[in-house]
Amino acid sequence: MLHLRLAVPADLSAEVLELLEPSRSVCNLAITRGGSLKPAGDLVEADVAREATDGLLKELAALGLHDRGGITILAVEASPSRNAVDAEKHAPGAPDDAVVWDAVLDSAEGQSHGSWSYYAFLCLATLIASVAVVTDSAILVVGAMVVGPEFSAVASLAVGLALGRRQLAARALGLLVRGFAIAIALTTLLALVAVAAGWFDASTVASPRPLTGFIWRPDRWSLVVAVLAGAAGVLSTTAGRSNALVGVFISVTTVPAAGDFSVALASGAWSQLGGAAAQLGLNIVGMTVAGVLTLLLQRALWDRLRRRTAVAA
Repeated sequence: MLHLRLAVPADLSAEVLELLEPSRSVCNLAITRGGSLKPAGDLVEADVAREATDGLLKELAALGLHDRGGITILAVEASPSRNAVDAEKHAPGAPDDAVVWDAVLDSAEGQSHGSWSYYAFLCLATLIASVAVVTDSAILVVGAMVVGPEFSAVASLAVGLALGRRQLAARALGLLVRGFAIAIALTTLLALVAVAAGWFDASTVASPRPLTGFIWRPDRWSLVVAVLAGAAGVLSTTAGRSNALVGVFISVTTVPAAGDFSVALASGAWSQLGGAAAQLGLNIVGMTVAGVLTLLLQRALWDRLRRRTAVAA
């Protein structure tokens, strides 16, 4: 179940209630007259089956509530009541398959602007990856993957492309480019200091690395993993299963490739630059394409299910 909290102008209250009250997927409907001060109007609250939420939001938008009122969507941890069970039974499909597109878009918009913490985590992850390359440590590679925040920008890019939001897609792509440019520049600078101090050199980076050599040698499996991880990441985002994202972070080689590129550039191991750059680009493109296709497929399947349910009703 999801909880809708609506700030409704007084002249729209009757229409909003006429929309929500008859719906068998809505329960715990309540209204507080004059309960909203900004915007001024009534406060309407309701619990809605997740599968029915997207359709109701579209109808609320058609009433003008997006422009004149306010809509807040809250997750319901538990709703142990018969009303909630009945509302869930009358909603089409399964809760985990439902996508609340307004929530997905709102989340993507927020993640596409970037923040100092985004850049900080990406820089720290790339620095950890650079140490992993120098020491040939698989554990540090995994650590760098988990710390890296870049999938949020990739997901925002996929949402922008799939939903035709060009500005969103442009912001997300810019965030990816700026983030990796800053992370690589900082890591290269510090790697130059380490090289000057004699901590490592080109022979260290270019030597056989049984545990981390795969980073700068992309192959067909790199693309396969990127595509699978992109699809899994988008599914976990739209289904609200953030725990699955950890597996996505560990699967892709974006941050390790940036770290390899940085130490190769600083030490003069030129033979690895092309491979590391290709690995970075391959992973980003693979995840983005998979994310777009997954979103388009989800939208098509869910729209089809909703139409079939409406016809059956």
